[in-house]
Amino acid sequence: MLATKIAVMLRDDLEVWQKLNVTAFTVSGIAGTDRKVVGEEYVDQSGNRYLPMFKQPVLVFAGDPKDIKKVYDRALRRKVNFSIFTEDLFRTNNDEDNRNAVRSRTSEELEIVGLAMRDDKKVIDKIFRGISLHQ
Repeated sequence: MLATKIAVMLRDDLEVWQKLNVTAFTVSGIAGTDRKVVGEEYVDQSGNRYLPMFKQPVLVFAGDPKDIKKVYDRALRRKVNFSIFTEDLFRTNNDEDNRNAVRSRTSEELEIVGLAMRDDKKVIDKIFRGISLHQ
């Protein structure tokens, strides 16, 4: 079995609510495209059922725009699938507008404030080399 990691990168100057929002949206792409990454549902002794969660920890990193660009470029070079959240998405209200906002810019023009990915541990370690965990 392949040993994997889930990693999130956030721009360090975001407001707390923005960091939480970006994290939630970017990791949803991982859960939505790879069912194996999510475990079984949770059940308490009273019989209440709860949604399943990731089977593995989610590491959250933070850095400035240069750090995000570095991680973005490394992930592209290694052909890793990842989700992005751009500055524009704070001003949209639905998925269609989100996709249109991303589509309206070239990759060089994207103001990425967060991204998330899951891949082989060694690949993730290389992509995030030199990037600090969020404090």
